Amino acid sequence: MYANDPQAPARIRLTVPALRKLKAEGQRIVALTAYDAGFARSMDEAGIDLVLVGDSLGMVCQGHDSTLPVTVDDIVYHVGCVARGLSRTFLVADLPFQSDATPERALEASTRCLQAGAAMVKLEGAGHKLEVIRFLSDREIPVCAHLGLTPQSVLRLGGYKVQGREAAAARKLVEDARAVAAAGADLLVLECVPSELASEITAAIDIPTIGIGAGAGCDGQILVLHDLLGLNSGHRRPRFVKDFLADGGSVLGAFQAYADAVRSGTFPGPEHGY
Repeated sequence: MYANDPQAPARIRLTVPALRKLKAEGQRIVALTAYDAGFARSMDEAGIDLVLVGDSLGMVCQGHDSTLPVTVDDIVYHVGCVARGLSRTFLVADLPFQSDATPERALEASTRCLQAGAAMVKLEGAGHKLEVIRFLSDREIPVCAHLGLTPQSVLRLGGYKVQGREAAAARKLVEDARAVAAAGADLLVLECVPSELASEITAAIDIPTIGIGAGAGCDGQILVLHDLLGLNSGHRRPRFVKDFLADGGSVLGAFQAYADAVRSGTFPGPEHGY
C-alpha cells in the first residue's frame, strides 16, 4: 500500500506532514522532475508522489551546459505550467542560482514560487544557507534542502562528482544533514552520495530523504524526467539513471513502472549507486 495508489478511487494531495508520515511508516516516496502541464498530468495519473520543477530545466529544456543561467522568472513560469497539470501530486520549486544568497532574496523568490502553485521550495547547501532555511521556515515556507553534489556549485567543485567518499567529507555531510533538519528543512535531497553514507544520513534525521544517485537506503527517489524516458539531453548519462520507457512502453507506463520499482525496492539497484 502506498500514499498515492493510482487504482484507488480517490487520492488526496500530499502535504508536508504526510511526507513525514511516509518516512515513519517506511513507505518510499516517488518523485520526478517536470517542466510542463502535459507531463505533470501523466505523473499525477501515474501516482507520482512529488514533482520538482528543477533548475535542471536549464540543461534539459534550455540547452545550457549547467543550471547557472536559470532565473527565478524561468522557474516561476514552469511552476505555473506544472501546477495546472496536477491535482494531487506535491509540487516543489527549485530556487535558482543566487536567488537564495540572502534570506530576503530567498523570501522574495519563494513567495513567487508558492504563489505560482508550488507547495515547497528547494535550495542547495548548508553553511550560510542554514540562516536562509530558518528565515523561510519561520515565515511558514516549507523548505527542501539539497546536499551532496549540488549542481549550482559546479564551478567550485570542478564538475559533477560524487561527494562524501573520504571520511572527513562523509562526516561533514552527516553534520550538514543534521544541521539543515534542525534549521527547519522538511525534506532533504541527497545527490551522488555513496549508498552507505546516504543510508546513515537517512537514519540520523527525522525528515525524509530523497535520493538521486544515493542508493536504495533513502526514504524516496527522484530522477530527471528526460533521463527516465531515455531522452538525449546533450549531456553525459549518469550511471544512476534507468530508461523506464523501454519497460513501460508508453510515457504513462514508464511513470507507473518507475513508481512500482521505487516502491518495491527494485530501483535503484546496486548498479545505480556508488
